[in-house]
Amino acid sequence: MTARADLAFLFPGQGSQSIGMLGDLAERHAVVQKTFIEASAAMGEDLWKLASEGPESLMNRTDHTQPLMLTAGVAVWRAWQEGGGPWPGFMAGHSLGEYTALVCAESLDFPTAVELVRDRGRFMQEAVPEGEGGIAAVLGLDDDAIQSVCATATADGVVEPVNFNAPGQVVIAGHRQAVDAALEAAKAAGAKRAVHLPMSVPAHSSLMEPAAEKLAERLTRINIEMPAVPVVHNVDVQVSDSAEAIRQRLVDQVRSPVRWTECVQALVRRGAEQAVECGPGRVLAGLNRRIDRRINSQAIYDADTLASALNSLEEP
Repeated sequence: MTARADLAFLFPGQGSQSIGMLGDLAERHAVVQKTFIEASAAMGEDLWKLASEGPESLMNRTDHTQPLMLTAGVAVWRAWQEGGGPWPGFMAGHSLGEYTALVCAESLDFPTAVELVRDRGRFMQEAVPEGEGGIAAVLGLDDDAIQSVCATATADGVVEPVNFNAPGQVVIAGHRQAVDAALEAAKAAGAKRAVHLPMSVPAHSSLMEPAAEKLAERLTRINIEMPAVPVVHNVDVQVSDSAEAIRQRLVDQVRSPVRWTECVQALVRRGAEQAVECGPGRVLAGLNRRIDRRINSQAIYDADTLASALNSLEEP
């Protein structure tokens, strides 16, 4: 396998799913539905029907969203491979997308990972009772201002920055009342926008400690290989040098912030000039443009974008 050192493949997390996703790609590339059939067998549910028809309420339930997004990313990667696309020099994924990256880098077995992320979603949902958690996006404040905003709201409970997605775009999470208070403080501090997101799980906050403990036990039963392509981790922006280090970083990730801005900056420092987002939507490609315009980003989510990416990045 020859990898292109200037190419990085990226995989999105929860939030990019939508009814009908990858429908066009599946019509023209049989590997997409084959991938969903394989995942459905592991999950014990028809994930392609869920992706195609919904309902949205089930699609957005985290123990379904995570296997769904993992499968979508793997399906796009396999379509890329079938098309003769080159291997990248690095991979990374946003939150749940880190698991997708590890599958595509041949570190995690795909059906095993489907079951693992289903359980991860369940552990996260169980960590905080329904209605007690909150998660919100704040736009237009720098990271230090976000830290200060959260500090002013701690009398109402836990609230912390959990996703550093791009300069001026940070997600906060914690107890619902504390998140409400932080949003008001953010508006007073001059945020351009401060709004709740449509999910109740305060992912990547310290409230996920119970989920991390369960995930740690679950991961002891999972075989992890060293990736064929280095994967940059969310939690510390590093590349693991052992399977045990990967296991520990996955545990830490669920209770720690996603340092996406730094991950993209690290990829650029390591020589990435091109980035391809694999999965429905183009969230990460948009974030990348705000992080560092030196990396040219494109997304694959249908047959046309796959053809365009293959054409622009074909081996010389």
